[in-house]
Amino acid sequence: MDIAPAAFRAPAPVPHSKPLNALAFVLTASRNPLEIWGRRAYREPFISAKWLGNPTIIVSDPAAIRYLMVENARNYAMQPLRQRILRPILRDGLLTAEGELWRRTRRSLAPVFAPRNIQGFASVMRQRSELFAEGLARQSGPRDVAVDMTLLAYDILQATLFTGDIAGNPDEFAAAVTKFLRTMGHADPLDVLDAPAFIPRPTRLLGRRSERYFRELISNTIERRQTAIERDPAAAPRDLLTLLLEAEGLSRTEIEDNVITFIGAGHETTARALGWVLYLLSQAPEEREKVEAELDAVLDGLTDPVEWPEKLIYTRAALEEAMRLYPPAPSLNRSAVADDRFGDIDIPRGASVLILPWVLHRHERLWDQPQNFIPARFLPENRDSIDRYQYLPFGVGPRVCIGQSFAMQEGAIALAALMRHLRFDYVGERPPMPVQKITVQPDIGLRMEVSARN
Repeated sequence: MDIAPAAFRAPAPVPHSKPLNALAFVLTASRNPLEIWGRRAYREPFISAKWLGNPTIIVSDPAAIRYLMVENARNYAMQPLRQRILRPILRDGLLTAEGELWRRTRRSLAPVFAPRNIQGFASVMRQRSELFAEGLARQSGPRDVAVDMTLLAYDILQATLFTGDIAGNPDEFAAAVTKFLRTMGHADPLDVLDAPAFIPRPTRLLGRRSERYFRELISNTIERRQTAIERDPAAAPRDLLTLLLEAEGLSRTEIEDNVITFIGAGHETTARALGWVLYLLSQAPEEREKVEAELDAVLDGLTDPVEWPEKLIYTRAALEEAMRLYPPAPSLNRSAVADDRFGDIDIPRGASVLILPWVLHRHERLWDQPQNFIPARFLPENRDSIDRYQYLPFGVGPRVCIGQSFAMQEGAIALAALMRHLRFDYVGERPPMPVQKITVQPDIGLRMEVSARN
């Protein structure tokens, strides 16, 4: 692959050269976990350490990842720290469910995310994205595109999940979603210190009111839809909510938990991917020109948006490269159920096993110019050089994100609709730095000028 030497270097925390002491580790993990990892993590296939006396192994070797996450996945449960952070938010949703509950939920949800259903949402994704782009074109002055992409992703999600049928004011619902995710989605120092679950987490107390409001609205929306289905099944919209209610094996509470999971995981991940790719393209004019040229040459001949992700090759490559640099799921945390071994690495029972897409995607042994934005990596002629287990934007193994096809289709369609007639130029006072919460977010937003391209 021919890589331009002047490729844009994406903003990221500078890896530290010395291990953090215990206090610095707790404070850093609570503020921004992306700053924890030192230089060794980006250079070595395995790093072993201990936290609170418990062995911790960071794995960045693709063959080991395949073994741990696929071939012997049954031996690796969800890490307790991860569950302490996410389970209070998502409860029994697919992302946090374990054991038989997870297996039953996954079986029940698989038909909901079948390709036929996902492709059926393409027209709605295009319509909402084009309407949003038209709205941006009518406004003037710099704006926070990170917020804009959150609004767009939410608009697409509510249109495909609820068909706009929310039992309440949609603006209030959107505000509740935003506050809920902002206050509930990051590690509290007590989580890092493995404090008992009954001790309140101060960082999450502020989100309790929005959580109650949020869950009540979802419950009322589900109840109203159930009533409509019972009254006239044929008249009910064929959206994700109806498909969930028709799925076998899910209780009413589990449906609510999974709706919240879809909003938290789906809404946030797509919004962040779109924001970051627009920022990266604004800093790499040559790459942006390639995307714009492709849109000009191809889109007029594609009336069906289902074809966009496949036909817009460079546009999709730019999106995938943005998700390499700023992965939607920056960490995959597991705990060993029983003693295990891979090569020369012993993995004792109870050890924390960390597979970190944030580190893996920037690993010096696996990528040429890993810190640089180079969409050409993901062109068809270059993909064979990327090991299946070195690029994990949606996780891997049995627990791979069930909505990845939905997210990639949404991301490609939305990006094409936005950039077809608009240009985004970053005007922030300094480069945005990524911060890990539920997803990888820009610390100061993405202040950009949006202008008509043609």
